[in-house]
Amino acid sequence: MFNIEEELKKLPNQPGVYVMRDKDNNIIYVGKAISLKNRVRQYFRKNNKTARIEKMVSLIDHFEYIVVDNEAEALILECNLIKKNRPKFNVLLKDDKTYPYIKIDLASKYPGVFITRRIIKDGSKYFGPYANPGAAREMVNFIKEKYKIRQCKFLKERTRPCLNYHINKCFAPCMGYITKEEYRKQIDEIIDLLEGKTDKVLKELEVQMEEASQKLDFEKAAYLRDKIQAIQRISEKQKVSNLSENDIDVIGIAKSELEVCIEIFFVRGSKMIGREHYFYADLKDMEDKEILSGFIKQYYLENPNIPNKIMIREEIEDKEAIEQWLSTEKGKKVEIKTPKKGEKLRFVGMAERNSKVTLDNKEKDKSEILMELKEVLNLDKLPRKIETFDISNISGEYMVAGMCVMQDGVIKKNLSRRFKIKTVFGQDDPRCMEEVVTRRLKHSIENPKGGFGELPNVIFADGGITQIRAIKNAIKKVEKELNTKLNISVFGMVKNDKHQTRALMDEMRNELKISQNLMNQITKFQDTVHDTAINYHRKLRDKDITKSDLDNINGIGEAKKKELLKHFGSVENIKKAEEKQLMEVKGISKDIAKRIITELNNK
Repeated sequence: MFNIEEELKKLPNQPGVYVMRDKDNNIIYVGKAISLKNRVRQYFRKNNKTARIEKMVSLIDHFEYIVVDNEAEALILECNLIKKNRPKFNVLLKDDKTYPYIKIDLASKYPGVFITRRIIKDGSKYFGPYANPGAAREMVNFIKEKYKIRQCKFLKERTRPCLNYHINKCFAPCMGYITKEEYRKQIDEIIDLLEGKTDKVLKELEVQMEEASQKLDFEKAAYLRDKIQAIQRISEKQKVSNLSENDIDVIGIAKSELEVCIEIFFVRGSKMIGREHYFYADLKDMEDKEILSGFIKQYYLENPNIPNKIMIREEIEDKEAIEQWLSTEKGKKVEIKTPKKGEKLRFVGMAERNSKVTLDNKEKDKSEILMELKEVLNLDKLPRKIETFDISNISGEYMVAGMCVMQDGVIKKNLSRRFKIKTVFGQDDPRCMEEVVTRRLKHSIENPKGGFGELPNVIFADGGITQIRAIKNAIKKVEKELNTKLNISVFGMVKNDKHQTRALMDEMRNELKISQNLMNQITKFQDTVHDTAINYHRKLRDKDITKSDLDNINGIGEAKKKELLKHFGSVENIKKAEEKQLMEVKGISKDIAKRIITELNNK
């Protein structure tokens, strides 16, 4: 039995990482500390804690910790544990958002320039991320057109050059028409361009153009002139500031009642080469500096393009440790700055204003969706919580259901639930739907503080009138059994012959006309619940396939089963084995060996 008060007394006064777990042994929070003794004790003392921390502490059943040599080591370990376990009370960088990068495969003899969404340590150089994929494609197309580098994904030696050479779009390195050194000069120039060093690139090109003119090589001079003009045009499109430094990320934060938005600008050589934003729910009572600290640690753990400076509004608690870690990763000094005046402060303000605009626009989109739903569905109030259900089975086998939630116009995947069908035998989707909805409604009525939360305002059936009626029957059944009145409207999400969402339908079979924006959200909602149901169905089916006759033998768990199958190769071979042979397997005693022989030979 874990005694928290006793364990607190044992905490060392050393740097390290602490891991909070709930009664089911799930990791709910990971933190680092200069002194584990002082930091962890704070959580269990009576002081002014935010509602978020109060809730977390109420769920802590036990904790563990890892002692390290210094705070920088603790920070790296903390980041890795958060990334791996994704604890619910840490600030979590979302995984569902992958931006494109521009990749230069420097390990190649003649490097290529490509767009990728995966970063791997293969010696390549990555630039980005580009929040606008179109901007990344435009830049790569510009590079390939103006620098005539190879267009092919994989470089192969050829007996003759490809079409790109003949239309003057490639120097044909595959034929050896350009030396490795000359090609590498092109790549170095591209790297400077992507790093925002356009002034340096332009000066070098102007020198080359002058030399070509003096040698009367007018074709090369014209090529260089066109390249200079193209770079000047793209440079002017990017220029946003008089900042003199070359390599800065500027981070702004904005909050609403529902969400936090973090906006990050990438500034290279006084030019903004890209930006992106992230949304976080349920962090409104967390201090800005705590959110920013969590964001910076996770963001740069994933991103190879660490700038020389990161600019933010507020000083963060673990600034020095993060600077030390990022400097080690980059191989040169990295600073986190909180400017107080001048152009740098103005730029932080611009990032914050943009994060506010981004957040407001998202809030507006959600509001418009809710308002349209209220009007289209003819409801008395806004449908703040909508749930949908889908049934999945194969000929009545492995029957399951998925449930998904749309809260305030946003699909909440973390609120999805899965059900095994318990009372229906054989394929009967409407009866399955009735069973699942009945169980779900009872959950909230009988246990209001349970995992299902409040009852929905609206239920969307994944289907037409048959499923609508099944859900209506479930509502009536619960009302009668529990002697209550449920004010829940029911509508269907109808698909066309191509299995694409076509419309919403009411219980009178009327199809309701909705905007394209709402249709897109409903389609996403329907696809999400379908994926939830079918993935659970596959999981149960696959699990059942891996079952064997060993599963029902007392004393044979998963570990012993694996050892037996690893040793003998199959259940059939285990059946043929003698007692002595069985006892050669790790964990198999004489009694278990006898039990195996008896059980398997009686089947």
